[in-house]
Amino acid sequence: MRKVVAAINMTLDGFCDHTAGVPDEEIHQHYTELLNEGDAILYGRITYQLMDYWQTFLKNPSGEKSMDDFARAIDKIPKIVFSHTLKNVEWESAKLANRGIEEEVLELKQQPGRDILVGSRSLIIQLMKLHLIDEYQLCIHPVVAGSGLPLFENINDRTILKLLKTKTFSGGAVTLYYMPTIEKTTNR
Repeated sequence: MRKVVAAINMTLDGFCDHTAGVPDEEIHQHYTELLNEGDAILYGRITYQLMDYWQTFLKNPSGEKSMDDFARAIDKIPKIVFSHTLKNVEWESAKLANRGIEEEVLELKQQPGRDILVGSRSLIIQLMKLHLIDEYQLCIHPVVAGSGLPLFENINDRTILKLLKTKTFSGGAVTLYYMPTIEKTTNR
């Protein structure tokens, strides 16, 4: 059974904002390796459209190896996009999900292969509520944003996570690898 891995960048104060982090060569390399180890990545509409930025590096490489490598990795990995408004996707390696997230992910998990990555805040929240995330990889950047979209918003269930390992980057970011434990209780 394949694992569902929620991988996302966050600020120290818990906000998910792609403009608040401090990505550097080392972090781009880390995410390139993660993408190369996965079989698919799940996106919501907003994140999918933000990631479209990387297609420009395919046509006009930046000359910075880590960014160009990331662009190739994000282009290559199959993308499944969950959207109620998009009618089609431009990226050749992307397709629109034709089922709900629970049904789609349960079927993907049963297939042989490598990890299924989740890179959208909204999908991570939905999958967390469905208890379908097998591992969290939270890259915490040494930035206090002060405001933004919190990752763990509107979560009603208490989920206890077990720390598996950490990875520290020279720029001060830290990736925390967690797996949910079996104990889940509902807070009402």
